[in-house]
Amino acid sequence: MSGSSPRAVPHTGRIERELATTPPTRLQLAWKVVPNGAARRDVAWDLLREMLAPGAELSNPCARCGGPHGPVRTTDGSARPAVAYASGVAVAAVASRGPGTFAIDAEVETDPVRDAAGLNGILGARSGVRLRDWVRVEAALKADGRGLRVDPGTVAVAPVGGQRWRAVVPGGPVIGGWDIGGPPGLVISAALSEASEAARVDPATP
Repeated sequence: MSGSSPRAVPHTGRIERELATTPPTRLQLAWKVVPNGAARRDVAWDLLREMLAPGAELSNPCARCGGPHGPVRTTDGSARPAVAYASGVAVAAVASRGPGTFAIDAEVETDPVRDAAGLNGILGARSGVRLRDWVRVEAALKADGRGLRVDPGTVAVAPVGGQRWRAVVPGGPVIGGWDIGGPPGLVISAALSEASEAARVDPATP
């Protein structure tokens, strides 16, 4: 989704969190309002480089065509990078090494164009769709690897406890997710595919 200027978002910042996986996953997340005339990808990748090992290289080849528009990869073997763009804000995140695919999604809380149109219909026939619902589904589809080639309305998301949730993407792995308490003005979720037990969510554990 795209929108207007993110007036309520602090210009730049960085936070760290620990995601409840086995073993725990360290999450670093940074954001920056993209300066006028700057390429948002350049801003996001600069944020990533500040969180990765010195000299780490970045690339984003598409798995289907090889073009530079796929998920971000790095030569830093200790980290899994991800980026998202929310209106004029670049958001970058690095998860510590582990099995499964890591992804994030972000949206500005207030977008006059989006808010006037409403969110009903973007997740199929569901009604009462919240912005958080959309951000969770987007993060899950990125972690799945197929993105919007999968109909977002077919993704089932269920809360697990606290800030945790779980998503089932048709034909893909179960996704473990977290709502990230980021800066004011942004709604952010992170997701890990359950390629192994590392990101598996126990429904009995909040």
